[in-house]
Amino acid sequence: MEVVPYKDETATKKEQVARMFDNISHRYDFLNHFLSLGIDRGWRKKAIKLLAPTHPKVLLDVATGTGDFAIQALSLKPEKIIGVDISAGMLDVGRKKMDKRRIAHVIEMIQADSENLPFEQNKFDAVTVAFGVRNFENLDKGLKEILRVMKPGALLAVLEFSRPRRFPFKQGYNFYFKTILPKIGSWISRDKAAYSYLPESVEAFPDGDDFLTILKEAGYKNVSCKPLTFGISSIYIAQK
Repeated sequence: MEVVPYKDETATKKEQVARMFDNISHRYDFLNHFLSLGIDRGWRKKAIKLLAPTHPKVLLDVATGTGDFAIQALSLKPEKIIGVDISAGMLDVGRKKMDKRRIAHVIEMIQADSENLPFEQNKFDAVTVAFGVRNFENLDKGLKEILRVMKPGALLAVLEFSRPRRFPFKQGYNFYFKTILPKIGSWISRDKAAYSYLPESVEAFPDGDDFLTILKEAGYKNVSCKPLTFGISSIYIAQK
């Protein structure tokens, strides 16, 4: 069964996800850092570091949201970063951040669908996706579309939530993620569905070896997984 934010609606997952992020865009950055206790910044830094050996000059950040991953990628000293997202609300917040930091000439924010990217084949030296692949309506189609726009030999870095397996961290994580986080998130964002959807979408996502298999079936090679913080999240690296 497909996991969607608003269960009583007939809209597609893609449409619901876009509306959900529009609804919470004004509080998204605060909640992201607050609910992860700031650990998410370190996760992004580690993911970007894995791309450094390839010295990418043109990067694509899929499901860019407000652009945090794209901003982190500036440490690679690229010539251009393009961030794409289906949520106009998230992109509006992101563009204001780029203008404030005076980096809008390097990071361009475009409204686009990950399953139908408006770019030619073999364009990007590297692609990043942070906490976005589990929101794809069609995971296989999205991954194949990303592969299409990557240059031969380019790397994909995916940062995504995963499920801790070890006692007692698994139990503590489940209590926080399924009980505490939805309450705080819905109270601050005023969108109850968004922070109920988060743990449900993580639970449904094929993490670890399952996701590596999906990447290989989509056409990627040299796939690997690096668990972070007791398995709360994972970095997946794959090559075209």
